[in-house]
Amino acid sequence: MYRKTFFLIVILLLSLPTFAQLGIEECYEKAVANYPLVKQYGLIEQSREYNLSNAARAWLPQISLNAKASYQSDVTKIPLDFSQDPMLVNMKIEELSKDQYGVTLDVTQTLWDGGATKARSEQIKAQTAVENEELKVNLYAVKERINQIFFGILLCDAILEQNRIFQENLQQNFDRVKSCVGGGLVNQADLDAVKVEQIKAKQNFTQISRNRKAYLTMLSAFIGEKLDENAVLQKPEIKQTVFAENARPELSLFNSRLTFLDAQNREINASLMPKFNLFLTGGYGNPGLNMLKNGFTPYAIVGMRMSWNISSFYTFKKRENQLETQRENIVTQRETFLFNSNLQATAKQNDIEKYRELLADDDEIIALRQSIKRATEKKVESGMATVSDLIREINAEALARQDKILHELEMLQTVYNLKFITNN
Repeated sequence: MYRKTFFLIVILLLSLPTFAQLGIEECYEKAVANYPLVKQYGLIEQSREYNLSNAARAWLPQISLNAKASYQSDVTKIPLDFSQDPMLVNMKIEELSKDQYGVTLDVTQTLWDGGATKARSEQIKAQTAVENEELKVNLYAVKERINQIFFGILLCDAILEQNRIFQENLQQNFDRVKSCVGGGLVNQADLDAVKVEQIKAKQNFTQISRNRKAYLTMLSAFIGEKLDENAVLQKPEIKQTVFAENARPELSLFNSRLTFLDAQNREINASLMPKFNLFLTGGYGNPGLNMLKNGFTPYAIVGMRMSWNISSFYTFKKRENQLETQRENIVTQRETFLFNSNLQATAKQNDIEKYRELLADDDEIIALRQSIKRATEKKVESGMATVSDLIREINAEALARQDKILHELEMLQTVYNLKFITNN
């Protein structure tokens, strides 16, 4: 009998719902994975592969098929009169046809393109790196939103817990005041005053609970998981903060943009180089290569060709200067970003030290307020203090506790804001 009861209790306990605590780092990971923009990673990589494949095809033989039909008003003639020579009087050179036809198949194989294909491939890779870093910067901003929501929920939790303690305290004093009504020390108005504070406390509880629910709804949307009202967030531990080297993704983005400019510069240099290729032309037409022979004949031409676009030198220096201007602009943006980030990090560190000092005094203030409240409670029972005095001291103690909660969470949020600023 007892054994069966024991097993039933165990099964009942195991069947009860459990709520795992959700940490802020876990929220970061889930929010980034759930953010719609993360799908762009795959699209960027696909675009990179397509572009690299197209660039590599420049080394494949280039084949073109051409056909033409024409009629011309005159043709090439040999200015010889054979009628004056008795021996050649019967000789006649047939005049070329004025309508001409031809079909050609041209094959060109690049031997050396001056490094243009390689430079183009490097530029594609550099452009892909820039797009990936831009995406990382956009996704990194999600962490700041998570910080605001996560610590907003923690603050609501802390205030709600403090509100429960406050309501218990009010109920105890309500009972204490109620017991004194019959003794003549207090009247019904004093009891009503405590009741008003109880109602206000319940209103605050409702308001904070609604705010918490709204925060949970936003967090659910970010991480892609449904969180109910019983969801529990894990409060991060306060650790010693170190002003580490800045590792924000924006810095990688600046470096990627500089690398992209270098790739563009190599492409400009490649455009100045001559290009060599082999060519093969096979044709069938009237006339063929022999312009003096009427009739359709096949023919072929093979050789090597060199081309050099000299006009590229006209704009070479200007294009280089444009790239140098862009490079200086990016360097300036990076320095400005580091300067502002360092200022923000320094300010956050000062705030952390400020909260440490405030927290060191909060416990003492709470202890003193608690002592004053207890003394006032005794005075009310003996008729030496009014209920209004008691309510004032109860509120003062609650405010002192709330100040400590606020300082602790503000310090914790500042620590994580510092981590966001430096990505450490």
